[in-house]
Amino acid sequence: MKKIILGLSAMCLIAFTSCKENVAKKIEETNIAAAAERDAVASKFPVLEFDKKEHDFGEIEAKTKVETTFKYTNTGDAPLVITDIKSSCGCTVPQDWSREPLLPGDKGEFTVKFNGSGSNKVSKTITVTANTEKGSEIVKISAFVKPDPNKVNKPVPAKS
Repeated sequence: MKKIILGLSAMCLIAFTSCKENVAKKIEETNIAAAAERDAVASKFPVLEFDKKEHDFGEIEAKTKVETTFKYTNTGDAPLVITDIKSSCGCTVPQDWSREPLLPGDKGEFTVKFNGSGSNKVSKTITVTANTEKGSEIVKISAFVKPDPNKVNKPVPAKS
């Protein structure tokens, strides 16, 4: 029995050793160069740079619709792809951005519409999801929403 186990062990050792030699022979210089180039390109990311990160609408009347445009540039080394733009609430609507890849150095823009809901100082964030190294960027809008002058306020009941 010991001879059988010793024989099988020797055959396995020979098989594993011969596999190593075959693998070493299959590695080619062209494959190594292609892998190095792929790895170098994989470390390059687009960079999303905005002309402004915040926009203040100032004072607006309640329910007044306003909009602004955020302009951006791809200052990175790879094509920029914006996959989504979402706001922190439904009263702020981002739209009109290109879903096509933006080459390094190219510019783009998107519009943000705010419907004037809320009261007093209102701030909203817009999250831009893209293939940047961080994965997302944030821009903000703000406004001071004055009360609607046509709205009738309910009187506060007096305490007894």
